Amino acid sequence: MTEVAGIAVDAVTHWITQRTALVAPLTFTKIQGGRSNLTFIVADRDGRQVILRRPPLGEVLESAHDMGRENRLVSALAPTKVPVPASIGLETDTSVTGAPFYVMELVDGVVLRTPADVETHIPLAQRGVVSERLVDVLAQLHAVDVDAVGLGDLARREGYVQRQLKRWSSQVASASKRDMPLLLDLHDRLVATIPEPQTGARIVHGDYRLDNVIIDPHTTTVAAVLDWEIATLGDPLADLAILLVYWTQDGDQVFPLRDAPTLTPGFWTRDQVISRYQEQAGIDCSDIEFYLAFGYWKMACILEGVYTRFRSGMYDNPDQDELAFFERIVPELAERSHEIAQASGR
Repeated sequence: MTEVAGIAVDAVTHWITQRTALVAPLTFTKIQGGRSNLTFIVADRDGRQVILRRPPLGEVLESAHDMGRENRLVSALAPTKVPVPASIGLETDTSVTGAPFYVMELVDGVVLRTPADVETHIPLAQRGVVSERLVDVLAQLHAVDVDAVGLGDLARREGYVQRQLKRWSSQVASASKRDMPLLLDLHDRLVATIPEPQTGARIVHGDYRLDNVIIDPHTTTVAAVLDWEIATLGDPLADLAILLVYWTQDGDQVFPLRDAPTLTPGFWTRDQVISRYQEQAGIDCSDIEFYLAFGYWKMACILEGVYTRFRSGMYDNPDQDELAFFERIVPELAERSHEIAQASGR
């Protein structure tokens, strides 16, 4: 069988065929787009398909890329209103393919990564509907009773923003090879200006955005929310802020995504997103400027980790243009965080 980086083809084929209707030989195709955990479409000769997720190649940061945690979240949310792929199984024995992995169903639909994807699949008149439904699913996630779904012990229930500030600054300090004084300065400023009290603990996705969901192009509904690797219990306004950071619109100078799909005509503005979220979630958004500054800072830290992994060779066949993008965007995100904090008096 053809070798696949990160996949012991024979061993994983045996694992999957023992648990699904797929029949060997299987093909493993890495899905492009994500730069953290690796995602593969696994297909058999009859066209049946499943999805496999595993950590990136090489050494990973402590507490990151936990397949068991991701699988637990997807399984716990299955009976709720939040659409997620059905889990098929988790393997924690690293002797199978060198790392833990889990397998889930493949959900039909499209992932809107670029304006071209939007133009191809979503008519202009339906883009506002997609905006609305994306926000509504986030509100539904934040409405989930964490105890009722068995996730009450997923993390501490208090001090989410403090924990996030500590986590991401520590990971930058331990992994980054670059001097990042503004990130450190922003950390201290944000710690000193955290709104109190914070909203009670809800399930937060941590990386919620348009290209982390599958859209059914026929119904314009959110068919599944993907990439739960940094989900935890925390402050829902931080989740909303991350969505807003990604929600690039006309006039923006900083683009966290190289080809932001929300730049396509017809999508809502950030103000419309905030208004709809406040209406559906019933959560006061008056402190959103702090959370936006925090969101841009956190994004800078996350992408600095991606940049570090790029430089260390964790990804096979790295795209040099993408490497240059991550090198540039991290300080730009930090500067944007600084601008928002300054403008809001924080």
